[in-house]
Amino acid sequence: MVIAAALAGCAGRERITSSPRLTVVEQTTLPAPDRTDLTAADRPSLIGPLDTIQVDVFNVAELSREMQVDASGRISMPLIGTVDARGKTASELARAIEAALTGNYVRNPQVTVNIRNSVSQVVTIDGQVVEPGLYPVTNQMTLMRVIASAKGLSEFARADDVVILRTVNNQRMAGLYNIAAIRRGSYDDPPIYANDVVIVGDSPQRRIFRDVVSLAPLLAAPLIAVLQ
Repeated sequence: MVIAAALAGCAGRERITSSPRLTVVEQTTLPAPDRTDLTAADRPSLIGPLDTIQVDVFNVAELSREMQVDASGRISMPLIGTVDARGKTASELARAIEAALTGNYVRNPQVTVNIRNSVSQVVTIDGQVVEPGLYPVTNQMTLMRVIASAKGLSEFARADDVVILRTVNNQRMAGLYNIAAIRRGSYDDPPIYANDVVIVGDSPQRRIFRDVVSLAPLLAAPLIAVLQ
């Protein structure tokens, strides 16, 4: 009788259909990601002050060395003196070193540069998280991941009050995000870039959204503002 009742219940259950935000597929298991799903889109990793890099000059061992970029973003090497490394990718710096060495007694120099340790490519997270601080930025860094790096939200954190501060073309901008909405899948987990500042909970930056949010609750999308 129990089995019959269960079957009757299943038979009477309304079939789940698609909606504007949800497409139901005829599968019983979540498919595995393919290779492209497992790699993030490339973001250039830029060299900044106090980063540690490894410079190798093929067949010129005396020029190959590990060094730290100085506070002004420059490195110093024999034969060529100082080279501006700030804001360059590893390959761009390698080409700059090759160009400088070409005119200083090294025939057809072949240079490779690797970033050993980056202290300039970081995001700052502050406010109602367990461990506020600076965290390194990788290609796959997102808002949820940086919060996880900070050991998660604190006990009484306001998950609907998360602000990302970012400078775009010398203009300060702010985005207001709702962690609960991201967890529900209401919108995508936003990517995080170097020099972003993430603030969880009430803050002066959060208050600039007060009037807007009172008129349009943060449900369907983040709110973006230009800071004057």
